[in-house]
Amino acid sequence: MKKILIALDNNVGAQKVAAGGYELSEALHAHTILMHVTSDSTYYSSLNYSPIMGFDAYSTSDVEQTNAVDELKRTAQDYLDNAKLSLGDETIETVLKEGDYAENILQTAKEVNADIIVVGTHSRKGLDKVLLGSVAEKVLRHSTIPLFIIPVKAGDEE
Repeated sequence: MKKILIALDNNVGAQKVAAGGYELSEALHAHTILMHVTSDSTYYSSLNYSPIMGFDAYSTSDVEQTNAVDELKRTAQDYLDNAKLSLGDETIETVLKEGDYAENILQTAKEVNADIIVVGTHSRKGLDKVLLGSVAEKVLRHSTIPLFIIPVKAGDEE
């Protein structure tokens, strides 16, 4: 095992996933890659965007959209950099992607030749799972490499 890809989200408990994945990486003497996937930035590119109504054509400017997208990317990269800093290893690589979470995790694993994917699961059940789906479940269903799943429940702060 030479490379471990750790996929992080912005939820409480992501630090637990990062630490658990990094501990596995250290035990296997593997290179660690932290990744984060942001949603499609067009949803965030304007303060005047509604998923139902769309963009307000009268108040949206290209400058506002560009600044919002750039800010989203900066914030996401800062998140990864802070996760890396908290693990205390300068050799950790970071990858930032945009779009579908599961698809990007699987694609990145191929791109970096990862040997293991580490993800967290929030153990959603019932209607939440039907409406939101499960990234971990989708990755598990389509992965061709081992998957290390770390359970994260609301209130986990490690």
